[in-house]
Amino acid sequence: MLDKIKEITQSIESFSIDTKEQLEEFRLEYLSKKGKITSIFDGFDFKTVAPEVKKSMGQEMNKLKVLAQTKFEEIQEKLNTGNSDDNTHQQIDTSLPSIPNELGGRHPISVVREQIYKVFERMGFNLSDGPEIEDDFHNFTALNFPENHPAREMQDTFFIERNPDIVLRTHTSSVQVRVMENQKPPIRTISPGRVYRNEAISARAHCMFHQIEGLYIDKNVSFADLKNTLYHFSKEMFGKDTQIRFRPSFFPFTEPSAEMDISCFICNGKGCNICKQSGWVEIGGAGMLDPNVLINAKIDPKVYSGFAFGMGIERITMLKYQIKDLRLFTENDVRFLRQFKHAE
Repeated sequence: MLDKIKEITQSIESFSIDTKEQLEEFRLEYLSKKGKITSIFDGFDFKTVAPEVKKSMGQEMNKLKVLAQTKFEEIQEKLNTGNSDDNTHQQIDTSLPSIPNELGGRHPISVVREQIYKVFERMGFNLSDGPEIEDDFHNFTALNFPENHPAREMQDTFFIERNPDIVLRTHTSSVQVRVMENQKPPIRTISPGRVYRNEAISARAHCMFHQIEGLYIDKNVSFADLKNTLYHFSKEMFGKDTQIRFRPSFFPFTEPSAEMDISCFICNGKGCNICKQSGWVEIGGAGMLDPNVLINAKIDPKVYSGFAFGMGIERITMLKYQIKDLRLFTENDVRFLRQFKHAE
């Protein structure tokens, strides 16, 4: 057996390998399941060998296997490295111009959201954030939504679980509830974020959109404070000639409540397709906090008062850049997004 091992060792050492085909021949002859080394291991019975010879015989057989495996791996790496270098050299054409590194741009929603931040930050508002998956208390009950309110039904809200209700938040007012729970007045904050409503996707509606809501609570806060805040925001955001008006409305968490319109800056109030010939464009809702909302947050409505407002960032972006289809914001069309590469 030792003579057989010595013979195969010499054969392995003298085996010339210059190509991948020869390497494969080497593997088949020595390392495959039907190769010479495997046949030695399978055909040798250690039970028939004397104990004093068994150890040295095993060592010689293992040396033979290591020798073949090492030679195979070294030549395989050498052949692969050589081919890789050749291919790389062939693929590079130094006469071609270099590929420029193009810088991307921010999404129009991000651009407008930052503009809104800056306006309210200058008025002393800070930013607050909260979870997008909410419980019934923070999304509905704490905001004075009665149990039979339509927003609790499946046609408006994405319910994740029932009993207790766990939902995708329908507004960022839930963040305001969490701020009121964890912070004592005075409170002055804006809450931006994604919200979700079970609506059919169209040019004017989507099941996911971005909202920003504001909250101000202090002593002796009045509706005049609310009007002046939004009046200043509109002037800063849409131009100094912008007019603002309030129309009576209803929201469960504010009383009195109003829809907020601005004069159409596309037609300067003369009437166009954007404002539906009315000269006015709705941008959000607002109102004085209902006392029940303050009570639910353990804030005394006899000492403190406040106002809240909310607006859709997509709506403002569409107005600002005259975008007619809401779906463009989420379709990742590079042709559309390139238009806002230099937007500020």
